[in-house]
Amino acid sequence: MTERKTDAKKKMILVTGGVGYIGSHTTVELLEQGYQVTIIDNLDNSNVIAIDRIEKITGKRPVLLKGDICNPVWLEKFFKESATFDACIHFAGLKAVGESVKKPLRYYSNNLIGTLYLMNMLEKYGCPKIIFSSSATVYGDPHKLPITEDFPLKPTNPYGQTKFMIEEILRDVAKGASGKDWKIIILRYFNPIGAHISGLIGEDPLGIPNNLMPYIAQVAVGRRKELTVFGNDYDTKDGTGVRDYIHVVDLAKGHAAALREGIFGTAPKSNCEVYNLGSGNGISVLEMLNAMNKACGKELPYKIGPRRPGDIATNYADAGKANKELKWKCELGVDRMCADTWRWQSTNPKGYAGGTDSKKDDSLIVFK
Repeated sequence: MTERKTDAKKKMILVTGGVGYIGSHTTVELLEQGYQVTIIDNLDNSNVIAIDRIEKITGKRPVLLKGDICNPVWLEKFFKESATFDACIHFAGLKAVGESVKKPLRYYSNNLIGTLYLMNMLEKYGCPKIIFSSSATVYGDPHKLPITEDFPLKPTNPYGQTKFMIEEILRDVAKGASGKDWKIIILRYFNPIGAHISGLIGEDPLGIPNNLMPYIAQVAVGRRKELTVFGNDYDTKDGTGVRDYIHVVDLAKGHAAALREGIFGTAPKSNCEVYNLGSGNGISVLEMLNAMNKACGKELPYKIGPRRPGDIATNYADAGKANKELKWKCELGVDRMCADTWRWQSTNPKGYAGGTDSKKDDSLIVFK
């Protein structure tokens, strides 16, 4: 695939939620490609130590401003005092399906209001270019597989609903009076796992992990007693849920490709385009557990529990559009995903908290 040349050194990229799991890996990729990166993050589910690790990997330190995009006074002050950005990658938001079912108001408040404030500031301060971190959850329970971008959108939980609603907002902005000025890329990705090959950055959720891979990894290092597999009576090959897993480094490269070919390139056919980022392969929970057993060299304990509200049996992507238009594809397989996860977790058994004393400042979080 021939990549479009972009003069990245002159491009200033704003990354919301850039200290988090996907955001930190994407920041590494952007810095390595020569972009200048400014991060805003309220550190609700991330650790500032990741910034030190990013600098160690790349030799460059991104600018970090601690603050919440749900705070309009803080956000406008930030934009007023900053140079004009060339594009924004928007990760900031809450992302746990199970928690969203229990706390829907928190999810609607954070994810929708924060995005609305951000979009207004981007337009007002001359940066009508955004890549939005969406999710395959917007598809709900698909009517067939693999999933293409034109599938009906039927999210089955509040988290997925917030992603769908934000997508609708972005589509409306693209059609509005100022739409001609906007370039909007929506990336729907499936299940990112893995870690940077250095073992310096990885997934480090606060509290009990809501996603499969960080939970397995914490079982592997003894932080959790055993994995609970939620449901073994799905209509799948082994009765457990099947998902499309993508290495987080491949996902980070997907964001860089969306910048290069989409925001700064000519790939999009309209001013608001959607791309699936996934491997196209479905892997069950038990298959992933066995792959992790292989990576860490031992059998990990697990038990079968009831299904979780909002979960579906199977989903995996058709990423052909991104392959063709963004000149991007997944390159790292399941064994590499598990090996990199194990390297990260085994060298950081307590996550970033094992590095230095770091405290989250709850005063920065608007909707708790």
